[in-house]
Amino acid sequence: MNAAGAEPPRGRGGQLAAQRQATIVAEVNSRGAITVAELVDRFGVSDMTIRRDLDALDSSGLLHKVHGGATSVGLRSAHEPGFDAKLTQESAAKQAIAAEAATRVQPDSAIGIGAGTTTYALARQLLRVENLTVVTNSARIADVFHGNARSDRTVVLIGGIRTPSDALVGPIATAALASLHLDLLFLGAHGVDAEHGLSTPNLMEAETNRSFIAASREVVVVADHTKWGTVGLSTFATWSDLDVIVTDNGLTTAARKAMRDTGCDLVIAS
Repeated sequence: MNAAGAEPPRGRGGQLAAQRQATIVAEVNSRGAITVAELVDRFGVSDMTIRRDLDALDSSGLLHKVHGGATSVGLRSAHEPGFDAKLTQESAAKQAIAAEAATRVQPDSAIGIGAGTTTYALARQLLRVENLTVVTNSARIADVFHGNARSDRTVVLIGGIRTPSDALVGPIATAALASLHLDLLFLGAHGVDAEHGLSTPNLMEAETNRSFIAASREVVVVADHTKWGTVGLSTFATWSDLDVIVTDNGLTTAARKAMRDTGCDLVIAS
């Protein structure tokens, strides 16, 4: 019973709201981020109940509520989660986005693939494309192609300083990209925002991504719905730099409208 004599609200299995919220905080601190959909499934309560929990925890400073979920209080504009921490988040959405984005790649193309977990999923989708030249700043993405070696594929791994998200960035990467001409570029993003465009917590990664964009004829962003509304330390692309953004059907109606108002083509992967 609480101070007013009323029993606190309960979720599935009689779990008290306070207990549920404590579990949410522990999970967010462990993983770095979590989505509303995951919490609804885990606790068997409504979307509205979870959002109230996140509002309360955000107000208490125990986590940071973002569009579609929450991040730990450390995940501010300069915080960069590791690759493995992000790999299992929104896995189904990333697979759908990757499958949709892969349909844009034609044989005999020279493409760029930026580092990230969604672009990593995309690389796996591209293994069947013939006569492909791939330029990437991700050793993990390069390994996907090297693990399925074929004579009609060229993979170029540019060097640089390794970030927590396993991107190779900095002046070496930027210099390598300066002389290249790519048909198509696929980039992920730490944050996607109507006002601030695409952003990352890492200044050198922002610079490298700008060089990728400058070397490319067409730029496709692959980012799941949880990235919407997040703003990292450094913007590396405004909407005028981009051609297409591929996301998943978890994107809200308001976010879809805001995306379309940017003038960038919006594709929803099913």
